[in-house]
Amino acid sequence: MTLEGGRKRVVKGVRRERDDWEVLIIDHHDGYISWHEFERNQRLITDNANSKGGWVRGAIRKGEALLAGLLRCGHCGRKLHVAYSGSRGNTGRYECRGAHANHGTKRCIGFGNLRVDQSVGAEVLRLLKPLGIEAALQAVQTRHAEAEQSRRQVELTLDQARYESARARRQYDAVDPDNRLVAGELERRWNEALLAVRQLEERLEEMNNRKQPPMTDGERSRLLALGADLERAWHHPAATPATRKRILRTVLLEIIVKVEGDEIKLMLHWQGGDHTPLNVPKNKTGSHRWTTEASTEQMIRGLARLLPDSAIAAVLNRSGKQTGRGNTWTEARLRAFRTSHGIAVYREGERAERGELTLDEAAARLDVSKMTVLRLIHAGQINATQFCKGSPWVIPVTRIDEIAAKGGMPALREPVTADPNQMVMELQ
Repeated sequence: MTLEGGRKRVVKGVRRERDDWEVLIIDHHDGYISWHEFERNQRLITDNANSKGGWVRGAIRKGEALLAGLLRCGHCGRKLHVAYSGSRGNTGRYECRGAHANHGTKRCIGFGNLRVDQSVGAEVLRLLKPLGIEAALQAVQTRHAEAEQSRRQVELTLDQARYESARARRQYDAVDPDNRLVAGELERRWNEALLAVRQLEERLEEMNNRKQPPMTDGERSRLLALGADLERAWHHPAATPATRKRILRTVLLEIIVKVEGDEIKLMLHWQGGDHTPLNVPKNKTGSHRWTTEASTEQMIRGLARLLPDSAIAAVLNRSGKQTGRGNTWTEARLRAFRTSHGIAVYREGERAERGELTLDEAAARLDVSKMTVLRLIHAGQINATQFCKGSPWVIPVTRIDEIAAKGGMPALREPVTADPNQMVMELQ
């Protein structure tokens, strides 16, 4: 009880930090658990405390976001929160909303979790992979050393037991037989020493029988493969987000994040005290995980001036192109894609207005087969283009008219293939 400002102040207890304690004697009394385990439990309890703020990461929670509890805003110093949305509630977003919740100001930063989680996970795997190989090599080196060390300890203990047995025998031989009490006690000690020697000999014999042969090259290779297998375990279908979160929390202490321009700048703070910078580009407006590849969009824009939607879908499927969600192309999906990207639909007669012919149309005008037109194209007699494999040839109508006006086909002396052994058959 103290008197402060003319009023009584009662303090029932004062909690001091451990650094301010006057006396701390570790292991002075036997406890239920060791001091090391006690400190470990205290760290886990502190680290798992949610809603404590400060520098506490909090316990692992449900959700797809892997960096929940590890991210801290590099602009204001607050922890980032995770918000889930979407039809199934699995679309995560990291947000710094502490200032908005506490002071009503605008939110500091915010970005999607998918690209950042993938980048941090890839960086962790890249740095841990050499450590996994090193651990495997260390396991190979210490496997036989540990077995030999245990065997050597048993041998030394056996030598000590044999010495004790021999000394007990000498004491028993030196005693006066008439002193039966002392002789009986020495005989009991001798028997106990002999029993200990026998037990150690049996144990050493068992260890020799269980002694494993030297590791073969195949076993060494398999062990090294396991040391570098963390990446496969990370991407395994059975690996849950909680498992990946535990891996990240084991090696990462915290991640400081800033958003500057079109980049998300991360500073990874590792448990050992090292720091690693990592820059992740932000998604552009309209870009997301289901965005169709740019090469596919370019193909659609080019083919839209040559073919109708159904034919374009067939060309894309033959080329192995997929939608942003990994589906095959259909006329309806292609129509929706064109509409959202502002690509005009193909009009019948559009190529004719530009003075372009297809392979079939050129062959019909020249009254020859399509193969003949192809040979003229490959020989350079006709300047034709093909947007991609499987798309129609675009042939200028002016060149076809020139060939038709001459009344004869250009000479073709070369075989269809580039095989030098193929001969040209000439008919007289």
